[in-house]
Amino acid sequence: MTLAQPEGLNFDCETGNYHTFCPISCVAWLYQKIEDSFFLVIGTKTCGYFLQNAMGVMIFAEPRYAMAELEEGDISAQLNDYEELKRLCVQIKRDRNPSVIVWIGTCTTEIIKMDLEGLAPKLESEIGIPIVVARANGLDYAFTQGEDTVLAAMAARCPDKAPVVEAEKSERNAIAKLLNFGKKKEEVQAEESEYVDHPPLVLFGSLPDPVVTQLTLELKKQGIKVSGWLPAKRFTELPTLEEGYYVAGVNPFLSRTATTLMRRRKCKLIGAPFPIGPDGSRAWIEKICSVFGIEPKGLAEREQQIWENLEDYIKLIRGKSVFFMGDNLLEISLARFLIRCGMTCPEIGIPYMDKRYQAAELAMLEKTCQEMGVPLPRIVEKPDNYNQIQRIYELNPDLVITGMAHANPLEARGINTKWSVEFTFAQIHGFTNARDILELVTRPLRRNNNLKDLGWDKLVKEEAKV
Repeated sequence: MTLAQPEGLNFDCETGNYHTFCPISCVAWLYQKIEDSFFLVIGTKTCGYFLQNAMGVMIFAEPRYAMAELEEGDISAQLNDYEELKRLCVQIKRDRNPSVIVWIGTCTTEIIKMDLEGLAPKLESEIGIPIVVARANGLDYAFTQGEDTVLAAMAARCPDKAPVVEAEKSERNAIAKLLNFGKKKEEVQAEESEYVDHPPLVLFGSLPDPVVTQLTLELKKQGIKVSGWLPAKRFTELPTLEEGYYVAGVNPFLSRTATTLMRRRKCKLIGAPFPIGPDGSRAWIEKICSVFGIEPKGLAEREQQIWENLEDYIKLIRGKSVFFMGDNLLEISLARFLIRCGMTCPEIGIPYMDKRYQAAELAMLEKTCQEMGVPLPRIVEKPDNYNQIQRIYELNPDLVITGMAHANPLEARGINTKWSVEFTFAQIHGFTNARDILELVTRPLRRNNNLKDLGWDKLVKEEAKV
């Protein structure tokens, strides 16, 4: 079966590995998002060292994750996996008493065929705490796809019908609490009448609470009510998912979650561009409105206002070129936004490309290039980094957005770089956060402009020649 793809876009697939962070790093943002969770990473000492080093710069609160380190006896199947995991989970229950324990299976558990999915139900019934099993190994998944596997596993735990208690106590919903805080009951009832009658809508993707509120309010302005988010702030508040519910994603790397919601939960996926940049945010809201038969109000003016506010950044990058080496699967959306800002993009490297889930984003990328009068980028899945670096030398782009491993070597050769991982952790969704994207993109260019005033650029170019 051949997949339909936008005409004109040039797709390539090379033989490179996933030159990205290990996907077990998704623990860094998920444990903060799901406040009553505990993450148990099952792997080797190498995994533990990675978590210590990679997450040491990201954690601002007491972490709720631990490492179950596999020893030689575990790997040669001489020890009892069940008893050891039971000991750890009982200790977690005693010390933290979470509402859910998430087992993150690493590469080693895949290689030695640990039956985590078989062990979890028995242990769950023994200790009385839900255990969700998610495979986040670097053999099969890129950096951000760790979140995808966790959310896909959690989608199976969402209730299939709203319990009676929830109907009686609607304020239990975390988003409703946030939006209605400090309001009188009469005011809340008046606002409820502002919503259009439409089927339930659940959004999926882990975002910081302020961004969740922003996107929820943007949809509310159009009369659209968000029934829930996956993940919710608490595991006990996972959204109800019944057959026929509509779902929409906010991130391009959640294709497995989208597939699970459609196939296992019988939900209807709204295929929209992702709400990154003012153009993507408008397109995302418009697509949801069109599915529900709602005429969007004020979106063109809202987008235009944001573009005007971004002009001080856009003038720094207009006419310049950007090259994506491929790291966090946000590349298509970011490239589309930067092309709309006036940049050109000769190549977009991406570790994994699901053309069905990103179909609307790819179509919007092509449309944006045509409207801006710039060549269509080449899209390279699983790029070979050696070949990519040769192409970078030939193209000589003004900026390369790359993983951390290649940033310093490229900088040493006089090429401006930006870490792609910074876009993963920054607030980049929605209308108001477009400024944060351009703050990151223009930082190396602004830095170099300042260095030129000091004559530093000449010294760097001479060293690069040497």
